[in-house]
Amino acid sequence: MTVQRRTRGAARPEQRRSGAGAAVAGLLLLAGITLLGSAACEIGRMPEETRLATKGSRPADVSPLFQPLPETAEHPEDNPGTPERIDLGHKLFFEPKLSRSGIISCNTCHVVGAAGVDARQVAIGEGARTGPRNSPTVYNAAFLTAQFWDGRAPTLEEQAKGPIQAHVEMDLTPEEAVERLREVGYEPLFAAAFPGEEDPLTFDNIARAIAAFERTLITPGSPFDRYLGGDEAALTPKQKEGLRIFQDAGCISCHNGVMLGGQGYAAFSHVEGSSDIGRAAVTGRDEDRYVFRIAPLRNVALTAPYFHDGSAATLHEAVSIMGWVQLKRRFTQEEVDALVAFLESLTGEFPVVTHPQLPRTPPSARGASD
Repeated sequence: MTVQRRTRGAARPEQRRSGAGAAVAGLLLLAGITLLGSAACEIGRMPEETRLATKGSRPADVSPLFQPLPETAEHPEDNPGTPERIDLGHKLFFEPKLSRSGIISCNTCHVVGAAGVDARQVAIGEGARTGPRNSPTVYNAAFLTAQFWDGRAPTLEEQAKGPIQAHVEMDLTPEEAVERLREVGYEPLFAAAFPGEEDPLTFDNIARAIAAFERTLITPGSPFDRYLGGDEAALTPKQKEGLRIFQDAGCISCHNGVMLGGQGYAAFSHVEGSSDIGRAAVTGRDEDRYVFRIAPLRNVALTAPYFHDGSAATLHEAVSIMGWVQLKRRFTQEEVDALVAFLESLTGEFPVVTHPQLPRTPPSARGASD
């Protein structure tokens, strides 16, 4: 799949830095920083080479905790992003045969033409069933250290298996998913994408192909990225004021790095008493009750509603809630407006993703091959 990009907001810079992925994709949160409120973040340490790379052209008012989004994501050695594998994953992402009704695909809840979300409070799956959580964007998910709001999937490959099998989402068994793809003519595509394998059309390979495609869904080139690169005119005065508040108020304690979040977990007392106990359902630890993955903020202006339960309808509402619940600070309306303006500067350039032509072997041809 050839990736083209359409821009949102300011024009794309003439040229971005290349090779940034290796330098910054492994960025974790700095050790020793504590959240200025009731929540506590799980924190790591910024690599020395990344810290040193921040010196130079970056404006003096921006923390080295922030890093620009790379143009590309690295593919793991056990799932290389070959053109054939990415093309197959592109098709599978749009494939409704992977749902029991034959009408729901990955793209139903993670709409690539709508910033990777469905704009619903919680997703609607098979039989109009709903789960308890909001659909996170698929864009830039390659840079997250874990997937899902509770972090239960360590990789995109593991994440891709979940919705297909979930009763409230696509509701198929792995065996049914494989057989459906075999019936409509996917075998040659799997053979090309996974050469040398005795039986390339497997459920694991379905997930690998989808993950390979998802690693192409990257949105670099935001105004904030350009600002980090030294273009001080990339942000408006109001956005710069929002950036100052974001740093001074303590938002940066959890929302930093390449994704401005998404690398750790924090307690979210706003939902205490809910039946969704968050990460505790994964770890079994009582201290993880109502702990959720810290939301990444890339393209956040386009991904309403907000939080794991979709309970905040607007970005202004989400900022106000987070200020009080996490920081014990009542932001003024002017401060909220400035913070939202800054968050709008995180909208990057989206790849143009076409709807692919899907394999469809005619029923008569299927019968002839039996």
